[in-house]
Amino acid sequence: MKLRVLALALGVISLPLAVSAQPISGPYVSLGAGVNIMQQEPITAFGGKPVSGADLNTNVGAAGILAGGWGFGNGFRAELEFDYRYNGLKNVTGTGGTASLSGSEQKYGPMVNVMYDFTTVSPMVIPYLGVGAGYQWASEHVTVAGGSASGSEGAFAAQAILGAEFPIASVPGLGITAEYRFMALTGDRHYTGVTLGNDFNHSVLIGLRYAFGQAPAPMPAAMPVADMGAKTFLVFFDWDKANLTARSEGIVRDAAAYSTKTQYTRIDVDGNTDTSGTPAYNQGLSERRARVVAAELVRDGVPQAAISMHAYGDTKLLVPTGPNTREPQNRRVEIVYH
Repeated sequence: MKLRVLALALGVISLPLAVSAQPISGPYVSLGAGVNIMQQEPITAFGGKPVSGADLNTNVGAAGILAGGWGFGNGFRAELEFDYRYNGLKNVTGTGGTASLSGSEQKYGPMVNVMYDFTTVSPMVIPYLGVGAGYQWASEHVTVAGGSASGSEGAFAAQAILGAEFPIASVPGLGITAEYRFMALTGDRHYTGVTLGNDFNHSVLIGLRYAFGQAPAPMPAAMPVADMGAKTFLVFFDWDKANLTARSEGIVRDAAAYSTKTQYTRIDVDGNTDTSGTPAYNQGLSERRARVVAAELVRDGVPQAAISMHAYGDTKLLVPTGPNTREPQNRRVEIVYH
């Protein structure tokens, strides 16, 4: 018993301080708020007359984003957002000088985005990139000496997104986000009394993102410790897959039901692969498998705090094989009750 306790202590001490971050797998929501800076907006006509070389200038304004999406477990995400931007009008500049004015421009509408999270950079920060397309309504209220203009016009829009998430370790799935977004409305928009050209926006946002059903971060492989009293459930996977089949979902349910019938100190969820991929790819695949099983256990009622995740890649083969070998019994997650 003393040797076993010593081995466990040495295994815990040897754990690295940092682990890889988890890609989002399943639904998530996000919101953000910050500032919006508009580039000069060209005025192509005013009062029904063509205008050349005139630009509408705005003050620094506000921006807000609300989005919901789905993570595919491999770093890619797809989301639908609704955004709002507001900028007060400053003046009009042109060849004839500068004319002061008042009013505002407001933009709002839906966008569809595709994002990619770089989860292997650091567990403390997850950079991401994204692109989006959608439709925006731009509402103008302009008052200037000699006339006024108002109305709302729609236009197709595109955007590019550069951001980073800072996960909150104490709340799995929750993170603080910081983003820069460039959004463009191209082409002319015609209002009563004025026609405006391209509308380019630079937004800086701070927000929150929450991914539902995220399991605790996988722990690095610790020193193996013998436990003769352990109860193990084996969940098998198809080749190069990390999704649960109907049969494997049933095994996870059985494992979750077992937790209500026995006393235990922890539940290990250990992801494994066969040798048919590269070691780096297999490590990531074993992590995804472990996350899927852990998340399913939580959905089936197992306390999240009781689960300890590990990813072994192709280093713990149930059936010994050579390299580049597809072996169904090695493509597994072990649920071990201690």
